[in-house]
Amino acid sequence: MKNKIILFWAIVLIALSCIAVICKKPATLGLDLVGGSRLTLEAQTSSTIKKITPEIMDSLQYAIENRVNALGVGETTVQKIGDKRLMIEIPNISDTAQAKRFLGETAELEFKRPAGIDSNGDIIWESTGLTGKDLKKALVGSAPGSGEWIVSIEFNQEGAKKFAHLTRDLVGQQMAIFFNGELKSAPRVNEEITGGHAQITGGDGGFEYQEVKDMVDLLNAGALPVGANIIEENSVGPTLGADSIQKSKVAGAIGLALVMIFMILYYRAPGVISCIALAIYSVIVFAIFKLIPVTLTLAGIAGFILSIGMAVDANILIFERTKEELRSGRSLFTAINSGFERAFTSIFDSNMTTIITCAILYALGTGVVKGFALTLAIGVLVSMFSAITVTKNFMHLVFGTGELKHPGLFGLRADEIQDAYSAVETKKEKAKFGVLD
Repeated sequence: MKNKIILFWAIVLIALSCIAVICKKPATLGLDLVGGSRLTLEAQTSSTIKKITPEIMDSLQYAIENRVNALGVGETTVQKIGDKRLMIEIPNISDTAQAKRFLGETAELEFKRPAGIDSNGDIIWESTGLTGKDLKKALVGSAPGSGEWIVSIEFNQEGAKKFAHLTRDLVGQQMAIFFNGELKSAPRVNEEITGGHAQITGGDGGFEYQEVKDMVDLLNAGALPVGANIIEENSVGPTLGADSIQKSKVAGAIGLALVMIFMILYYRAPGVISCIALAIYSVIVFAIFKLIPVTLTLAGIAGFILSIGMAVDANILIFERTKEELRSGRSLFTAINSGFERAFTSIFDSNMTTIITCAILYALGTGVVKGFALTLAIGVLVSMFSAITVTKNFMHLVFGTGELKHPGLFGLRADEIQDAYSAVETKKEKAKFGVLD
């Protein structure tokens, strides 16, 4: 009993923590609920790329999706329009100018070496073959001593070899680092650099933090395979809006209330426990949505509501199994344990098939479908914890005292109680069963 009390207070603490998260952290809503921006990008040919092929568009779409993710905005949509255009929908974005600049930049990183001096006395730089394609990752850093912001880069295995050979050949000379065709720095190489690490500094003026962060995000997202210009920009109003959000809240509250009323009327005391467990389940799931964060569209809200139904279904399976045990004449405590054990397989199998389906939808679906799959999967996983841990622990605490053990508390009819009681042979067992002559 002591362990059950400890678990009870642990569950209460988790619930209170989740309520604090819900109250403190705002929810992230999708384009259909809060509006946003719609941008149209057009791929551009160049001296090296004369024709935009479907393969190039696939690469461009992948790179743009990575960049949109780096903006920290969820539930975005990137889809092809025609042969060389992409339409990007970004919900609730506050700085459209930043998004335009961020999405349109080519993000070409290139290391160059001196090739001579021009008539103005400036260095002529030539390509070395070491580019952003050889990067493993980029990080925001600060220079020791000065504290100025720098871009710290790490090369992949092949890039590390190229960089070591390049610095060995350029000992005593300058090596230029270009980003999007602009010279960022040209440090002097004092010795061969091995290990595959390098830094991009801002020269005399240094970098601002936002400039460094944008460079890091662009480098990690990858260079665009071709140039892309933003040819159209529109602000998108919410298709559902505040009125629909309010109606969804009312509908959800009514549905939840009706489910709770049914559970209490049909299952009596366990129904009350299931309602408490359901409330705890709801706050845990919603707190997880805010912590990840999950962008809630109408489809995502539908997935959450569907997961509530599955949580109720798990409790119904447990209670029905328990009632079957009670009808066979088992004591209440034994019936509860047996009910959970017999229902677990059914609950696990049904939830696992749902999670597998969610994984397929998330892997193959678009933004809205992914949102539905994610909210449903999170809800199903938490519902298993709610049904198996929360409900079971609360039932043992309530019915484990020995005071509340009458089968009628589980909704058994009078004739079912009498039949079950008749199946009990000894007076001791009759007392355990909870019915006295």
